[in-house]
Amino acid sequence: MIKKVLYIWLFVTCYIFSAKAQTTENYISDNAELAQTLMREHNIPASIILAVAIHESASGTSKIARYLNNHFGIKGANSNTEIRSSYRDYPTISESYNHFLEFLKSRASYSKLFDKYDQYDYKNWAKGIQRGGYARSRSWASQIIGIIKKNDLVQYDERPDDYIEPVAPQPVASHRSKSSSTKTYTVKRGDNLHNIAKARRTTPTAIMKKNGLKSAALKPGQKLKL
Repeated sequence: MIKKVLYIWLFVTCYIFSAKAQTTENYISDNAELAQTLMREHNIPASIILAVAIHESASGTSKIARYLNNHFGIKGANSNTEIRSSYRDYPTISESYNHFLEFLKSRASYSKLFDKYDQYDYKNWAKGIQRGGYARSRSWASQIIGIIKKNDLVQYDERPDDYIEPVAPQPVASHRSKSSSTKTYTVKRGDNLHNIAKARRTTPTAIMKKNGLKSAALKPGQKLKL
């Protein structure tokens, strides 16, 4: 009897996990075409549209997705009587997707992304949407990128075969001294006030004034207050 109960429990558990594993796959299958249509119309990666929807709606299983057709976590008034929610409702899933694009294009913090990035650069889109304040979580963009990679959503972006992903800009090497708290700089051979000021986003005049310099001439080893 115990073995039979254990077998049934294992069967049910496996079934539940299998169903959950299929949820995202089915969600993508159901909405990929819609995401691609919006991608071609607005030049935003379909992978971004799908990943944000997956993240914000738990692949369509969240309450606001099931009761309000809200797949992007956008707040607003709703007329639903089944649940109390601060999120807006939509007549259809398609309208939720369309409003997501309207939402991005209607706000300055997001609208500039359409001119800055193309429909293939999903990483910068994710980071740009996060910078615009879409979510409070600092790891939101990383989570979106993770969803894209895990589910191979890039396949829906129609990338050219010769497309090369943009290289993330590296931080500019700084000549700041090891003890940044002192805000001093040791002059190196070949340095001049113009280059030092440019690297510190200040002016040669400001550096001269702060250090009491009467001449712009510098000597290697000289200490400057910044």
